[in-house]
Amino acid sequence: MDVERVIQEALDNGYSYAGSLDISTMKPLNEVRDMCAADKCHAYNKNWACPPACGTVEECTAEIKTYSKGIIVQSTTTLEDEFDFEGIEELGKRHAKTTVDFTKYLREHYPDSRILPLSAGGCMFCKQCTYPDAPCRFPDMRTAPLEGYGIFVSDLCKKNNIEYNRGKGTLTYVGAFLFD
Repeated sequence: MDVERVIQEALDNGYSYAGSLDISTMKPLNEVRDMCAADKCHAYNKNWACPPACGTVEECTAEIKTYSKGIIVQSTTTLEDEFDFEGIEELGKRHAKTTVDFTKYLREHYPDSRILPLSAGGCMFCKQCTYPDAPCRFPDMRTAPLEGYGIFVSDLCKKNNIEYNRGKGTLTYVGAFLFD
């Protein structure tokens, strides 16, 4: 897969921004993973894509190292004010849908490539996750959170020359796609 082509495809498929990702800048940290255990997003131990089901930090690190290329994607919106919870929720839903749709697109257009989709928050492919009672119904469509893999997102953006904060009054959700 050609990185520049995939960046353009990401933009064509609904992301606000996309840029090249240097895999060597992805350094999973236990400190980030520990924040997941606080369960502020209510997905910890409730989703196949989130900790602890997504693997240990060491397992996530090993998996990341098996990929040679990647892109960072972002969905950004302008909020009415800092209490625009509807705008925040709308962006979260849009980013999750764009991630699901783009994962489908990549799987269809690059069937011979390995692809690891990472996004903001837990997997949203299914309305109700089967965890822990049954195996994941759609493991090829599962999207793990960057934070769940131990990635400090603002640092990842900085190391890849991608703006993390798009300006006053904006909100940005970040994801990544790793591939060969």
